[in-house]
Amino acid sequence: MTSAQAAAQASVIDELHRRGLIAQNTDEDALRAHLAEGPVTYYCGFDPTAASLHVGHLIQFMVLRALQRAGHQPIVLVGGATGLIGDPRESAERQLNDRETVAGWVDRIRRRVAPFLDRPAAEQGLRAPIYVDNLDWTQPLSAIDFLRDLGKHFRVNRMLAKEAVSARLNSDAGISYTEFSYQILQANDFRELFRRHHCTLQTGGSDQWGNITAGIDLVRRTEGASTHAIGTPLITTADGKKIGKTEGATVWLDPDLTSPYAFFQYWLNIDDVDARAWLPLFSERPADEVAALIAESLERPASRAPQRALAEELTALVHGPEQLAQAEAAGRALFGRAELTELDPPTLAAALTEAGAVVIDDPNVPVSTLLQQAGLASSLSDARRTVKEGGAYVNNMRVTDADAVPTMSDWLPGGWLVLRKGKRSVAGVHHAGAGHPG
Repeated sequence: MTSAQAAAQASVIDELHRRGLIAQNTDEDALRAHLAEGPVTYYCGFDPTAASLHVGHLIQFMVLRALQRAGHQPIVLVGGATGLIGDPRESAERQLNDRETVAGWVDRIRRRVAPFLDRPAAEQGLRAPIYVDNLDWTQPLSAIDFLRDLGKHFRVNRMLAKEAVSARLNSDAGISYTEFSYQILQANDFRELFRRHHCTLQTGGSDQWGNITAGIDLVRRTEGASTHAIGTPLITTADGKKIGKTEGATVWLDPDLTSPYAFFQYWLNIDDVDARAWLPLFSERPADEVAALIAESLERPASRAPQRALAEELTALVHGPEQLAQAEAAGRALFGRAELTELDPPTLAAALTEAGAVVIDDPNVPVSTLLQQAGLASSLSDARRTVKEGGAYVNNMRVTDADAVPTMSDWLPGGWLVLRKGKRSVAGVHHAGAGHPG
C-alpha cells in the first residue's frame, strides 16, 4: 500500500468529523493509526423490527459508504437473531414477532439496502460489501454455551447502568430477562465477525454505545485483541421530533411503504433549519458545494436549495435515478409545468394519494361536485364561483363550465383525474372503473 492510499484510508475520520457524523468514538489516535494500516473490515448492524428501514437509518449508510470510499471493507449485518429479541426501549417492551415474519423482513431489508454499497463497489472498483445474518451463529448456541462462554464475561452492574435498562427497572413494567440479554447477543456479533472476517471496527448510533462497547470488551476478554467503534449522532428535527416522522407516519426506505414521490417530497418540505443542519450529514457532495447551498439558504430561503439537493441526492440513492426523474416529473405535472402523460400510473397514483385523493363510485358527476368532494371547495356554490373566476382545472386544463362532466377520455391511466384550484391546491379523484387500465 502506498503512502497516499494509507493517508486516504486514515483521513476518512476527518471527513466524518467535517460532516458531523461522529458523536463519539474510541481512542481516536489509535483508530486513525489502525485505519492507516488498512484496509480495515468494519460493520454496522440493523435489526428487522419492521418490514423496512426508515430514513433515520440512512445516517449509518453515510458512514458505511464513506469508509468504503476510503478503501475499507464493509459488512452489513441484518439481525435475524437480535430481531427476534428486540433492544430494550425506555418506554415498554417490544412486541415479539414470529420467526417467519422476522426471516422475511431480514431478506426484504437486505435486498433493499444492497444497492447503497453494491453500486459503488461495481462502478468505482471499491470493496464489495459482505452481508451476514447473526441468526447463523446465534441459533446454534445452547443455553449452557450462552451462559458459560458468553454470560460469564458480563457484569450485571454494568449492564444495569445502560440508560434504557435503568429506566425500565424503575418503571411499573420492569424489564424481562429476554430484553436484558440483548446486549450480550450484540456483543457476541462483534466477536463472531472478528473471528470470521477479522472485523475490527463497529459503527452505530449513539443510543447503541453501551452495546457497542460491550462488544469491544468481549473481543478483548476472549480474543485478546483491540477493536474500535464510531457512534453517530441521534438526528432530530429543530422542534425535537425524530427524523422521518411526518404527520405521525414513518418515512420508509421501501417503495411499497413510502412511494418514491412521497420520499422525495419529504426531503423537499423539511424545515430550513433542519435542511441546513442535515445537508452535511446526508449529502456526499464536496464540502464547498455543501457550504454554498447552506449560504444560499441563508440568503434566499425561498430557493430551498438544501432541501432540493437532499431530495434529489437521497431519492437517487434509495430509489434510483429513474424514480427520481418520475418524482420530479410528478411535482411539475401536478402543477401544470409538465405533461401528466409523462408519469407512469404508480407514480401518478402515489403523487395524488400524497396530495389528497377522493374515491368515487360514479364518474358521471359534474366538475363542481368533484371539486367539493375532493375538498378543493367548501360548497357547490364555492366550486361554481371558482370555475366562474377561472381558477378550476382538470388535468391542468382550465374548466369553464361548472356543470361539465369529464368524459372517459379525460380519465388518466389507473382511473385518475387531477383537480387543481388556483396555482397550488391539488387533489386527485379516483374511480377504478374509469379510463385506461393502470
